[in-house]
Amino acid sequence: MPRFAANLSMLYNEHEFLDRFAAAAQDGFQAVEYLFPYAFDAQALRQRLHDNGLQQVLFNAPPGNWDAGDRGLACLPGREREFQTGFLQALDYAEVLSCPRIHVMAGLKPSGIDHATLESTYIQNIAWAATEAQKAGRDVLIEPINTRDMPGFFLNYQSQAHHIIEHIGASHVKVQMDLYHCQIMEGDIAAKIRHYLPTGRVGHFQIAGVPLRHEPDLGELHHPYLFEVIDEVSAACGWEGWIGCEYRPARGAVPHGTHDGLGWLHPQG
Repeated sequence: MPRFAANLSMLYNEHEFLDRFAAAAQDGFQAVEYLFPYAFDAQALRQRLHDNGLQQVLFNAPPGNWDAGDRGLACLPGREREFQTGFLQALDYAEVLSCPRIHVMAGLKPSGIDHATLESTYIQNIAWAATEAQKAGRDVLIEPINTRDMPGFFLNYQSQAHHIIEHIGASHVKVQMDLYHCQIMEGDIAAKIRHYLPTGRVGHFQIAGVPLRHEPDLGELHHPYLFEVIDEVSAACGWEGWIGCEYRPARGAVPHGTHDGLGWLHPQG
């Protein structure tokens, strides 16, 4: 089986955020990820990681004003300085948390701006982030997101993300391959894993059941087979990354809601 990281933004919502680290560790997780750490002191987060024997494997750079509808800044002309300030803040947190990867959300396409301008802005921002991340020994991740959950998002397809990474030409810019988003937009998941993982451009996976984004043993994808494919290809190409469990427990935030849905992670027999 691959290595799994609990996404604390979605899992263990019956607990206050800082208490989710212990809950994840008690269920056997050795690593965590989440969306944004910036509402908490970095040292406090580091202490939770240390106390529970957990690794921080991923979080997102600041997305702009999330409550106002921002879903990232990287493709948005005129907001480059805000993007840079936010990414430097993410690097500060990554240093304290010993986190090797920072996901940079692309942003929503504004009306009245052509695709070429958005793509040029996006590439320039990611290239700038790559330079800063290289100094700090971090990877920059970009993630295609489906247009059903996030209408208007700039980056939607695996081929689009890999094309941009090839254009930038920095080995520490990688794709965050979320199989939930990929299934909704493209399908043919196993073939895409076999095609893209050996390239060295996949830095992280994420999973959720399709279509309702619940546990990976619910819905139309057969994750045990996909885990076998990841194991097989990883053994051949030397990939040693993590799979983030970024799903909404079907039982919601009731007590033990996340724990009771982990049968897929600890199969019997």
